Amino acid sequence: MSSSTSFSDFLRGARDSIPFILVVGPFGAVFGVVAAGSGLNLFQIMVYTGSIFAGAAQLTSLGLLQEQAPTIIALLSGLAVNLRMGMYSASLTPYMGDAPLWKRAIAAYLMVDQSYALSLARFERDRDMPMPNRYAYFFGTAAVIAPLWCAATLVGALVGVQIPDSWNLDFIVPIAFLSLVAPMLRTPAHRIAALTAGLVSLPAAFLPYNLGLIVAGALGMIVGARVELSLRRKGSWTDA
Repeated sequence: MSSSTSFSDFLRGARDSIPFILVVGPFGAVFGVVAAGSGLNLFQIMVYTGSIFAGAAQLTSLGLLQEQAPTIIALLSGLAVNLRMGMYSASLTPYMGDAPLWKRAIAAYLMVDQSYALSLARFERDRDMPMPNRYAYFFGTAAVIAPLWCAATLVGALVGVQIPDSWNLDFIVPIAFLSLVAPMLRTPAHRIAALTAGLVSLPAAFLPYNLGLIVAGALGMIVGARVELSLRRKGSWTDA
């Protein structure tokens, strides 16, 4: 397959990701504002967002560090929030798993919800797509989202340092999480998992260092997985 064809797939991936600007941009700015409000300087904020590159995990770990939780707890909580990336990687392995290790490592770092969804849909439509073209498309989706995330974080951080503490913008974090979670509750299993996690989180709130978040999340995933398996067996699985 010619390099011009690969570049065409790269451009197509970039074009397909453009609508997500409306989601990624505001959320990146929210993280920048919250991080600046937590006392991090501009350099620390940009290293934080560039090294982790995962919005929900960044907000979770930052919130725990603000509460003086041990670093290991913040790391584990961030990993728990990002467990879905492991499932994303597994579902893309049949399409991208034969590439060199260095290329897979870069793809793993750049993996976000949007690049995964676009790439999986594209690869399933064109199962004969050559490996170089698959990676070209995947990196095309990341070429828009990754720089935008960092730029939006920078803007939010610059704005955040100008906001007085008296404004009390702590409410931004839960609102940001709700905006992420709500569109994902598409199936009965998703909704039951969310309900379970929410109910468990209330009595588990007494646990130190927000460990209740990990406990509630783990139980929610277990219950959701069992419900999904049961529905698939009964043939009543639906995305409605």
